[in-house]
Amino acid sequence: MPDNWKSRVIRDDCSIVLGGEAGQGIRTIEDVLTRVLKLSGYNVFSTREYMSRIRGGVNTTEVRVSSKRVSAFLNRIDILMPLGLGVIPRLERRISRDTFIIGDDEVVGGDLEGYEDQFINAPLTDVASRIGGSIYSNTVAVGIMAGILKAEIGVLEDYLGRLFSAKGLEVVDRNIAAAREGFRIGEELSNSMGLRVELKGNPKVKGELLLSGGEAVALGAAAGGCNFVAFYPMSPSTGISVFLAQHMEELEIIVEQAEDEISAVNMALGAWYAGARAMVPTSGGGFDLMVEGLSLAGMIESPIVIHIGMRPGPATGLPTRTEQADLNIALYSGHGEFPRIILAPGTIEDAFHLTGRAFNLAEKYQVPVIILTDQYLIDSIYNIEGLNLSETTVERHIVETDQGYRRFKFSEDGLSPRGIPGYGRGLVCVDSDEHDEEGHITEDLQVRSRMVEKRLRRLEALKREAIPPQLIGEKDYRVLVVGWGSTYHILREALESMGRDEISLLHFKQVYPLHPSAERYLREAEETIIVEGNATSQFGRLLKAETGLNMNKRLLKYDGLPFAVEEVVEGLEKLTS
Repeated sequence: MPDNWKSRVIRDDCSIVLGGEAGQGIRTIEDVLTRVLKLSGYNVFSTREYMSRIRGGVNTTEVRVSSKRVSAFLNRIDILMPLGLGVIPRLERRISRDTFIIGDDEVVGGDLEGYEDQFINAPLTDVASRIGGSIYSNTVAVGIMAGILKAEIGVLEDYLGRLFSAKGLEVVDRNIAAAREGFRIGEELSNSMGLRVELKGNPKVKGELLLSGGEAVALGAAAGGCNFVAFYPMSPSTGISVFLAQHMEELEIIVEQAEDEISAVNMALGAWYAGARAMVPTSGGGFDLMVEGLSLAGMIESPIVIHIGMRPGPATGLPTRTEQADLNIALYSGHGEFPRIILAPGTIEDAFHLTGRAFNLAEKYQVPVIILTDQYLIDSIYNIEGLNLSETTVERHIVETDQGYRRFKFSEDGLSPRGIPGYGRGLVCVDSDEHDEEGHITEDLQVRSRMVEKRLRRLEALKREAIPPQLIGEKDYRVLVVGWGSTYHILREALESMGRDEISLLHFKQVYPLHPSAERYLREAEETIIVEGNATSQFGRLLKAETGLNMNKRLLKYDGLPFAVEEVVEGLEKLTS
């Protein structure tokens, strides 16, 4: 311990960052630590930043553990545990003089210049070597953090036993030994070296759900009646398909990895044509390839659900980081004119319920429904009380056809009864060319005009069923902060910490078509500030196009990282001063 060491107590909310090389197992540490802390009765939140490579570079994960519910990203680091060189320089901007740095000086000593007085040496390498090798360093690290945070050692041992059971008893025993030794070191740091974290546990938290955004999307699809998934791997959406593939038997879903995204979207269209409920998880670059299929869905009035996990582009961009810059392609992609719906979950609960709802909307209105998330939401994990399954129902809108069946029958609301081949005696004919009511190709220009009008008439019904934006804060606001998608918790915590009653938040979880109340909320504000993760304010421009109202000010971010609560507070204070 340095001579000028000052002990400090971290109360109620502790932000921990662990970092190491890609391939060093940082994600495993995150998985174990968040689950053990939750099972010990603490509220947790985690999210990660990682390199798009197999080995090398620096991966980090932030774990927030708190006496109250937490679900937003912070810049502040209370405890940093670097497990390799390069972590401290990479996080330099987030390290303050109050940050405790815990690590093995034999490993990270080269990065410690200027941080000596806030560094605590922990002999991870020696301990791991005595137990069985450096491979156990990560488990020692988990044990140290569990000891500092006063997690339940029995819970940690049980979890490690289950995690490594497939690798044999020796591996289980050595991991438990590593965890115990790390736990002892953590307790010693807490008891004798003045690094104290005081948190209030809650027994109810132990029984709560701990989900990632990606898992919530996958479970929402299952709850919404999805029974076919076609995909081509692409970060950050791949985890959704992998999760569904791992549970395909109990969820009764067929998961197919196609040879490319073009095949995936067309497989999904074929599945819907045959009566299935299909989803295509992808990301921006994959969606680029799916656009022709999206247009085909528009022409044949086929339902389809497409999930886009946004990441920074253009092209490969920053493939493992986050951004909200694919709204425009979701909104305007495809040739010709046809209606669509775009949903943007802001929470784990939203990710579940909106994904389930997407299948009913797609089938009812025979349109593409795009679920727009991002890497930040997909990879964020936090505990929630539960999911109300009664809010998710499977609504089918398939008719039994007769001999006079016309797939594209003209109607006042633009909806034609949707039949599927083999269910009834009618012919279910579809064609990517313009067609008549029966689905046969036509170049009758009067029919063409009527078909265009019929397809677009559904947009009015979609507006009536749109999800209204959520107002958080006082109704008689002067300043209205506008956000959408994954910034929900970040903006909410930022405004709560500012404590300014004249500022309220308007959050959109459906970004197209907009609910009619959006314009009223915007008009009632003296000043509007749009906050979004892109460089050109794509949603602000959409609001202008739909309501005629300009956002007065903008707070934008596009460096590949999510907004931090402190960044939003600082930005809003400047914009409203």
